[in-house]
Amino acid sequence: MKWLTFLIFSISIMGAAVFVDYKNPHLKIQLADQLSQESLHTLESRYTAAQIMDTHRKSLLKTDEHRYLDPETKFHPYLMMDVKYTSPSQLTGEGIILWDMVDGEMVINEKNWEKTHGFGDCINSGIDKSEFKIINILAQKGGNIDRDTLTKSLQVENDILDAWIENCRKKKLVVQSGNGYRLHIEKPKMYVIPETKIEDRLVTKTIKHAEKLVRKFSENQIRRIAYAAFGQDFVIRSYKKVFLPICTITVENPDGSMHTSYWNTLNGQQIQQYVFFE
Repeated sequence: MKWLTFLIFSISIMGAAVFVDYKNPHLKIQLADQLSQESLHTLESRYTAAQIMDTHRKSLLKTDEHRYLDPETKFHPYLMMDVKYTSPSQLTGEGIILWDMVDGEMVINEKNWEKTHGFGDCINSGIDKSEFKIINILAQKGGNIDRDTLTKSLQVENDILDAWIENCRKKKLVVQSGNGYRLHIEKPKMYVIPETKIEDRLVTKTIKHAEKLVRKFSENQIRRIAYAAFGQDFVIRSYKKVFLPICTITVENPDGSMHTSYWNTLNGQQIQQYVFFE
């Protein structure tokens, strides 16, 4: 009977794992992160909390009655990929991509942390490589395109094109606009060179027991969307998960209330509208 009990228990566990995998991939990621005890590979900070607090003292401490509380450092997950691609000028490019594993967007420029906008929605929708051809054309055309131009650009049969468009509409990525279509994304920014512009060489180090943000997107999800987005010559040669140190600076106001701001320790700049730790 013991073996029968063990068999039933094992089947139950496997069934639960399959359910989590297919019905709630975000829960699967959350569970994996909680179970993982691995050390973190972090990007080495170029600015300390003390430097940031001193540089921005006048704007953060409005009066002598405002005071700093002890700063904290938390770690934001990114996928760092070593890639190769064909540039718009038909030359081979090589470089690094940093891809945010929380909002699903690629970092375009490390200096100001400019990001794409739209990839996160595409990943969440479960878009496939064929459907992404529609998204790519729309992104290249500024977000809007008429039916004739779309047909000429993709050069596929009408029934196939109709199926791709309908799938994109069902996934709320494309909407019909008159005799054409537009991206259902506010101010999309997806037609970019597949490389993060990096001013100085990125250095990583290993740490343990750090407070990290739970990722919402997996390595596989990000790699799939990158291959779909960047063409047949694009290849990811290697990849690893790294963490960006985020400095949390809290100021106590004279009335006892608190104001918290978040700072990128790689470029020393404040992160606007950062809500993930709140």
